[in-house]
Amino acid sequence: MGEMLGQSRRTHMNGLVNENLIGQEITVTGWVAKRRNLGSLIFCDLRDREGILQVVFREESSKEAYEKADRLRGEFCIMVTGTVKRRESVNDSIPTGQVELIAKSLKILSESETPPIYIKENLDAAENIRMKYRYLDLRRPDMLNIFKIRSKAYMSIRNFLDNEGFIEVETPILNKSTPEGARDYLVPQGTILEAFTPCHRVHSCLSSF
Repeated sequence: MGEMLGQSRRTHMNGLVNENLIGQEITVTGWVAKRRNLGSLIFCDLRDREGILQVVFREESSKEAYEKADRLRGEFCIMVTGTVKRRESVNDSIPTGQVELIAKSLKILSESETPPIYIKENLDAAENIRMKYRYLDLRRPDMLNIFKIRSKAYMSIRNFLDNEGFIEVETPILNKSTPEGARDYLVPQGTILEAFTPCHRVHSCLSSF
């Protein structure tokens, strides 16, 4: 059973932490991408939709957080509060490579078994495996970028139609099962954008899928 959030809240996205935050205490959440135990130090690459941030657990900073960090494995969902510091060894391959987070507290929100697929770009895995574990496949950066592009496209269309006086109305999902239960007939949910003027009525449909 994972720990409760309580009154704790995320203050920053991992991929947006930069040098301007050095010296500040922040709270981040995300999935554990990698964990490296060097004995006196435990490093954790924490991933969210904006990118990866290196988190450092030191016994002298917080013994409790350090001991809990030893349990971390890939795709554990965690919340970390700590102080942003400049990294001694810069990693220019990621936007947050100039900084790291020195952990003061750690909450393990949910644990995970060893993932059956890697959460990485250009995954070389059979499609049936990707579809079976779709909830993991969608965490990959290249899949996330597709969602971002589609979201921006939808928002651009909606903003244009809103400026033109269209009204957005959601239609319900209509379904009818056959008596034997072999088939379900569905009318998918959609979004109808209608413009009412004294002279004409125009409508356009955007799928909500």
